[in-house]
Amino acid sequence: MELLNYIKYPDDLRKLSVDQLPELCQELREDIVKELSVNPGHLASSLGVVELTVALHYVFDTPDDRIVWDVGHQAYGHKILTGRREQFCTNRKLGGIRPFPSPLESEYDTFACGHASNSISAALGMAVAAKKTGKEKRHVVAVIGDGALSGGLAFEGLNNVSSSPNDLLIILNDNNMSIDRSVGGMKQYLLNLSTNETYNAIKFKANNWLHRKGLMSDERQNGLQRLANALKSAISHQQNIFDGMNIRYFGPFDGHDIRELVRILRQMKDMKGPKLLHLHTQKGHGYAPAEKDVTTWHAPGKFDPETGERLVDKDPNKPQKYQDVFGHTLLELAKQNPKIVGVTPAMPSGCSMNIMMKEMPDRTFDVGIAEGHAVTFSGGMAKDGLIPFCNIYSAFSQRAFDNIIHDVALLNLHVVFCFDRAGIVGEDGPTHHGAFDLAALRPVPNLTIASPMDEHELRRLMYTAQLPDKGPFVIRYPRGGGVLLDWRCPLEEIKVGTGRKLHNGNDVAVLSIGPIGNNVTEAILQLSTLDSRLSVAHYDMRFLKPLDEKILDEVGRKFKHVITVENGVKSGGLGSAVMEWMNDHGYSPRITRLGMPDDQFVEHGTVEELHKIVGLDAASIRKMIES
Repeated sequence: MELLNYIKYPDDLRKLSVDQLPELCQELREDIVKELSVNPGHLASSLGVVELTVALHYVFDTPDDRIVWDVGHQAYGHKILTGRREQFCTNRKLGGIRPFPSPLESEYDTFACGHASNSISAALGMAVAAKKTGKEKRHVVAVIGDGALSGGLAFEGLNNVSSSPNDLLIILNDNNMSIDRSVGGMKQYLLNLSTNETYNAIKFKANNWLHRKGLMSDERQNGLQRLANALKSAISHQQNIFDGMNIRYFGPFDGHDIRELVRILRQMKDMKGPKLLHLHTQKGHGYAPAEKDVTTWHAPGKFDPETGERLVDKDPNKPQKYQDVFGHTLLELAKQNPKIVGVTPAMPSGCSMNIMMKEMPDRTFDVGIAEGHAVTFSGGMAKDGLIPFCNIYSAFSQRAFDNIIHDVALLNLHVVFCFDRAGIVGEDGPTHHGAFDLAALRPVPNLTIASPMDEHELRRLMYTAQLPDKGPFVIRYPRGGGVLLDWRCPLEEIKVGTGRKLHNGNDVAVLSIGPIGNNVTEAILQLSTLDSRLSVAHYDMRFLKPLDEKILDEVGRKFKHVITVENGVKSGGLGSAVMEWMNDHGYSPRITRLGMPDDQFVEHGTVEELHKIVGLDAASIRKMIES
């Protein structure tokens, strides 16, 4: 690391010559691979933008100039070059640097970027703010991938960019990937974009020459650009969507040619008006295993950096992941019910809908990074007789809140929402914790909201949800492994709004919802091994909405002490629902709510560490019962 060892901040980087940059890129790539082999994270995305990252910090005066990343999967090189190389070994670890860029961590991180498609809107806001606050010399760059460009917010941003006075530079990092392969019309458009590279290079040089000679005013430039766009469209029989929006388009260029990138960025740096630089990159570039299987190497876990062998736990006695149980069960149900279809916003492998997709490609739909569209699209299919299973990560469902209400619940449409990664997810941190779904959706009319305690319950709830006349049905479950080795079971109906008593007791009643109930079971077991005299009842509520009123009546009559446990925010969730019901029905037990803390975001760390911090691990639940 002859060069990288001397670079702590971008100021150090700018002391290098352009001819030294290829070597720096190689060292940076090796550093990322070496660290992620033992400290897992998002590998392939960051490898794909090494040259772009170096070029941006080399040409632009960061942090005064703003670089707005879209999704922090690609920002590891950025972190290493901006004062965090020594701390990078703590990335995604409890108390370590954050999993995604955040202004709360570094002045070089200009905006939150855990969810896709927000970079153009945020960067435009910064560009306008620069003009309004006397910082006209500040440059603002938005970096967005072709997958994120499929998100509706990206198009809303582009629309506003085209109509607002600004000098924004948008860099389109086009690798034909999000996590899985990019899909949809935008992907095909970018693949087929007929703009000639030679034409663009000549246009680029001519434009700069005219500017240097003082022969190109903004008015003259706009006129020539409209003429050029018209001629180009007439010759190619294709309208460039960016030129059509008066966003000057340049590209496509090789995103791994560092010298060319520096030259282009220097020439574009002071161009007036909005412009878009289209770069072709390769996800996982420079590391052969990642180049060959980019989906697996998006976040590969631990691996041998020399051989590329992934160090995967292949223990046959380890429970299946909840998402895999979902995927296998969905296929099983779809074989029985021809009305069932699957919908996912760009996560077929992450949510395991690829299991059904492989056997029934005509009945599964990857709609790209477009959660709102996924919901409304599902609503349209449900309106005319199909039963969509719409699988969205819990945190990403926040992006579709209006669609759930307006386009599904309002019409009481039969859409089954399967919210994966619900509750605390671990190392991805606050942008990815599924904290708010229960509280946000509980007030919405017509919704049924359920959470299974184990894999058998997940299968039965999925079976129940697809039965006739069930309306919109939400099933939420966590990231990762379940608790049962034999996860297959008969598919049987669970009566909506019914819970179950798992343990009898007389002193304290614990009401839980979802897999966090297994920690309650462990807590009660700990009490028994400690020879505690406490007699604890445990109820698995199953449904947040409708609540099991028979259980609540029994608990209200019998117990003075009640504890509710949920893997979500306490405000508005199960604990709040139980308190409201007890108050409305004249019961007054002392109710203690356990869940994710009110009015604060939970940091990143392992699931076990975070459960302990927020008081959801078995030992904390036991201590609360004792107290």
